[in-house]
Amino acid sequence: MIALQILLDGFAVSALYALGATGFTLIFGVSGVLNLSHGALMVLAAVIAWASAAELGVGSAAAALIGIAACLVMTLLTYFAVVRPLQQAKKIPREEREIFVLTGTLLWGILIQELVSYFFTSNAKAVEPLLSGVIAIGGVRIPSNEIFTAFICWVGIGLLWLLVNRTALGKVVLAASMNARGVTLLGFELSRIYVAVWAIYGLLAGIAGVLLGMFLGVSSYSAAPLMASAFTIVVLGGLGSISGSLIAAYTVGYLETLTAYLISPAYRSIPSLLLLVIVMYVRPHGLLGRR
Repeated sequence: MIALQILLDGFAVSALYALGATGFTLIFGVSGVLNLSHGALMVLAAVIAWASAAELGVGSAAAALIGIAACLVMTLLTYFAVVRPLQQAKKIPREEREIFVLTGTLLWGILIQELVSYFFTSNAKAVEPLLSGVIAIGGVRIPSNEIFTAFICWVGIGLLWLLVNRTALGKVVLAASMNARGVTLLGFELSRIYVAVWAIYGLLAGIAGVLLGMFLGVSSYSAAPLMASAFTIVVLGGLGSISGSLIAAYTVGYLETLTAYLISPAYRSIPSLLLLVIVMYVRPHGLLGRR
């Protein structure tokens, strides 16, 4: 019975991680940025959704949309206020810009985390689920919203796949991830592509954050573990590989779920971090990453 419970819960958690990680991987593949404020953005989306329902009295669906919109706005602000100025700063040597961007997004994430804690306290918040009730599967009763969460995550991943592979914008984005200079020579403005990619990422992170708040609940302290899980997933899957990220998301999701059930929820992130260390030694380019 517990094995089925782990299987079902792990699937939903892994789907959430997969949705967030695909966006995280997308912006790295196209713009070369590892956004270390990722966890804080997801937490912001969840907390804003909670506050909209609890303090403004809006419905759960409207609250979820407000949370996603807040994450989108903050994501674009991250790009325009932190990432882009550092990438274009003439006083920073080209070979050092990457570490400056990493540091800038890390500090930005800490700022978001502290603002969430200041305005909404650091207590855990649970976003009102979109679906109520439970479903019995093989004798295991699970919340209907858990199944809905996994479904929405895979719909989001499927739509992203269609966007990248079946639309003109997606083909330009895919080309930019392979050869940014070549795209500019074809007459496309790279800055607009970056903005579009960051907007897509903001939507995916917002959806994942709100759904996570409905499923597990979040607090300002959740930002660091979420960032650690996302970083583990993209490194394990291979930097820039969305397919690798999906495989890695389920590996990490099930590792964390097994740890939470069999040992303690307090230690759920430790096995995935140990796996990250092993992968960096044995296969540093990840499962499907390019050498």
